[in-house]
Amino acid sequence: MTHPRIAPGSVLGIVGGGQLGRMIALAAANHGLKVHVYAPDADSPAFDVAARTTCAAYDDEAALAAFAAAVDVVTYEFENIPRATAEVLARHAPLHPNADALATTQDRLSEKAFINGLGIPTAPFQPVDTPDDLARALDAIGLPAVLKTRRFGYDGKGQRIIREPGEGDRNAIFAEFGGAPLILEGFVPFEREVSVVAARAADGSFAAFDLCENEHRNHILAFTRVPAQGVSPETAQEAIRIARSIADALDYVGVLAVEMFLVREGGERLVVNEIAPRVHNSGHWTIEGALTSQFEQHVRAVCGWPLGSPARVGGLPCEMENLIGDQVEAWRAILGEPGAHLHLYGKGEARPGRKMGHVTRLKG
Repeated sequence: MTHPRIAPGSVLGIVGGGQLGRMIALAAANHGLKVHVYAPDADSPAFDVAARTTCAAYDDEAALAAFAAAVDVVTYEFENIPRATAEVLARHAPLHPNADALATTQDRLSEKAFINGLGIPTAPFQPVDTPDDLARALDAIGLPAVLKTRRFGYDGKGQRIIREPGEGDRNAIFAEFGGAPLILEGFVPFEREVSVVAARAADGSFAAFDLCENEHRNHILAFTRVPAQGVSPETAQEAIRIARSIADALDYVGVLAVEMFLVREGGERLVVNEIAPRVHNSGHWTIEGALTSQFEQHVRAVCGWPLGSPARVGGLPCEMENLIGDQVEAWRAILGEPGAHLHLYGKGEARPGRKMGHVTRLKG
C-alpha cells in the first residue's frame, strides 16, 4: 500500500496501550497529530492521552478493520501482537513497521537465524520442541546454557539457566514451559550489556542514538547510561553498523532497538542478543537527553517525515532509572531533586516487577 501524505491533523493509530504507546501518543500530539489507540485492556495507560480509543481483542477482525479505516497510518508499541493482527491492519492502512519485521523478531529462533544470515554473531542456539531435542541441544551447545520460550518472554520471564550436567530431569524441565516451542542458547561470557536505539525511514535514511550501557536487576532493566563506558569508538561504531544492517534487511520503518553483549574474550567484540521492533526502555533517556526523543523519532519515521538529530543535548552524559513496583512511591522526593525529570505511566497498582515510571538525569 502506498504511503499517503501524513500531515499535522492526521490520525496516528497505535496498537497496544502500555507506557510505550502512551509516550508515542504524547510525542504525536506535540506535532499536531490526533491519536487513536487500540488495546484489549480498559485500563490501558495510553488511553488516558489519546483522542480516541478502541477497546477490543487483537483477534477481533471487524474491530481491527474499523480501527484501521479510521486512521491514516498504524504503528504498534510492542511486538507480541499476532502477525495475523498486523496483516489485517495492513490491508486497510499503511503499517509501520511491516508485518514481516514483526514476525521475524517476535520468535527467537527466526530472529537468530535472520541475524546470523547477515553475518552478525549471536549466541549459539538450537531449537527445542521435545525433551529429546533438549538432550541433543545440550550436547551440541554445552553448559552453561539458557532455555527460553521462543515467543512472549521478556524481563526474565520464560527462561531457565541450566548450569550443570544432569541438572534436573529433561522431561521435567521441558514440562515447566507447558509445551511451548523453545530455544536453547549458549551462555555468552559478556562483560556488560549494551544497546543501540535507532530509526529508519521509508526512504532508507537512518539515525542512531549513542550506544547505551544497560544494568539489569532481577532480569529487569534498572539503569541505562549513555554513552556506554569502557567501549572503544570502533566498537561503538560497529554497534551502529549492526543496527543499520538489521534495519535495512528488514526494510524497517520506525524505531528499533538492538540489544547486544560486549565480550572481551578474544578481543573486544559484540554479540547480538535480540531485536526489539519498537521504541525501547533503554531509549527513554532521549526524552530529555537527546535533541529528538525516540518517541518523536518514531512518529517522524512512520509518518514519512524527516528524521531528527539523535545527538545528545549539549553532549552531556545521561542516566535513566526505571521505577519498578513500589519504587514509584519516591515520586515526591524525585520531584524535589534538582535536575531530575520524572515520568509516571498512570498505572494503578504498583506490583513487584511492574514498570511504573522512570527518571532521567543529565550529568552536567
